[in-house]
Amino acid sequence: MAHIDVYHDEDLEKAIKRFKRKVEKEGIIREFKKRQYFRKPSILKHEQKKERVRKELKKIRKIEKRNMY
Repeated sequence: MAHIDVYHDEDLEKAIKRFKRKVEKEGIIREFKKRQYFRKPSILKHEQKKERVRKELKKIRKIEKRNMY
């Protein structure tokens, strides 16, 4: 859970910005949206496989681009 300490001489807006950055960095909102609806395990496996393929293709493109120059 995201937690920040607000200093006595700190603006509230600045503290809120720090809190938002920390929440974004920890991926809390993303995790919440992911768990908002139930997905069957078979669908989760399918999505994970698609993600692995996407990352592998991205890695291959990066290597090919590097070898081009």
